Amino acid sequence: MNADDLRSIQAPLKEHYRQSPEAALVTLRAQGRLADGVSCKIETGKALVTAGLHPATGGSGLGACSGDMLLEALVACAGVTLNAVATALGIELRDALLQAEGDLDFRGTLGVSKDAPVGFQGIRLKFTLDTDASDEQLETLLRLTERYCVVYQTLVRPPTMTVTRQVIEA
Repeated sequence: MNADDLRSIQAPLKEHYRQSPEAALVTLRAQGRLADGVSCKIETGKALVTAGLHPATGGSGLGACSGDMLLEALVACAGVTLNAVATALGIELRDALLQAEGDLDFRGTLGVSKDAPVGFQGIRLKFTLDTDASDEQLETLLRLTERYCVVYQTLVRPPTMTVTRQVIEA
């Protein structure tokens, strides 16, 4: 796909969203169900993924770790966004490797130490690019990738979260 192809696909969507801003608000959904052992089956829409405990918390390592899935979602979103931005700007990327790392202190999630936080303490996203683009073009490319990557922006500016419960009466 080239910049013209991408523009021709996105132009009518952008115009529609300018005219009807409410049409741009889309609710994404995820669903899971408890599975064997200490695991949860996630319906991704493309495949069924079984998430389980990380080995550092007593898991077998056979199930997908939700922390890994978060990093994978970041890499996937950043990769797609990088590719779209490069296409729109006419920057040729012969190849790009994206890597995300996150630091966890499992004492927090295991309740070993109240001083240890639950969740990632730091996340690093690295882009290794094979391109002839100038430094200025690369700065623009990465700035816009950060700006338009949904997962990156969600992690940088966490949304308001609500939790509800519903009990099925027996």
